Amino acid sequence: MADTGAAPPPPTSPPHGALARAERFVWLTARVLEQHLFAHHFRGGGAAPVERALDAYRNDDGGYGHALEPDLRGPVSQPLHTARALRVLDAVGRCGGRRAEDVCRYLTSVSTADGALPGIHPSQRGYPAAPFVPVVDDPPGELLATGPVVGLLHRNEVWHPWLFRATDFCWQAAESLERSHPYEIEAAVAFLDHAPDRARAEAAAERLGRLVREQRLAALDPDDLDAYPVAAGYAPDEHHFPHDYARTPGSLARAWFTDEEMARSLDFLSAEQREDGGWPVRWRQWAAGPSLEARSLVTIEALRTLVAHGRAVD
Repeated sequence: MADTGAAPPPPTSPPHGALARAERFVWLTARVLEQHLFAHHFRGGGAAPVERALDAYRNDDGGYGHALEPDLRGPVSQPLHTARALRVLDAVGRCGGRRAEDVCRYLTSVSTADGALPGIHPSQRGYPAAPFVPVVDDPPGELLATGPVVGLLHRNEVWHPWLFRATDFCWQAAESLERSHPYEIEAAVAFLDHAPDRARAEAAAERLGRLVREQRLAALDPDDLDAYPVAAGYAPDEHHFPHDYARTPGSLARAWFTDEEMARSLDFLSAEQREDGGWPVRWRQWAAGPSLEARSLVTIEALRTLVAHGRAVD
């Protein structure tokens, strides 16, 4: 039969295997950006299509908007959108050069007096946003917003004047945490995993690991979730597990958990895949569109975490 150049017909039966089922879910529901990200991570796709898709969310101020982070709608640049853009660029090896300089220019423009990033910049006002991310006129700097950004810039050896004060803020915030919640701890880990002073980072991470266990911020037994409190303001079942803190074996947070605890956590993550091939969104859902967009992000992250820890997903 002659080769007509046409695409092969789709399979007539549902796919089997975690990766194939997830791929079908991504093709059914994901944005173009996440489709290219999936192809890059699991099907040998290139970085250029991911970068081009990400450009649709980029603004002239060097930041990113347009609901790149699904829980913030509207076109305006926001620190949380820009943090996600950096994660995408880091994942495909494009987090540097002029693009990183433009991002730092934006970060400088929205920083608070202490050199940190607010969770939500007031420019979000008037556009839809999740109720758990309120917009205020004079927001404080937060480790939650600043830590992941500073960590990724250090990981990619980006140097910019903005980083000096932001790094100092992250050190002070991470080293002074006493009562915390899972997302803030995860932000601290994102910073400490790539902070230049490795001895200081290891000492700070060791202290945070004790805090996580003492305050039961990680559900160590997925079969007894009632034994672990959910943080105030979180969804009723929004537990966090060892794999949420240590997304790779090389993370400083990996030392917080025994091999058995990590194995149970990864077993639980693997079993969380739904019949439609996607993983569930565990945080509070407030609108259908953002929830659907977030599921493809969660699905790709779950697969990447399993692969990083040596779990087969085929």
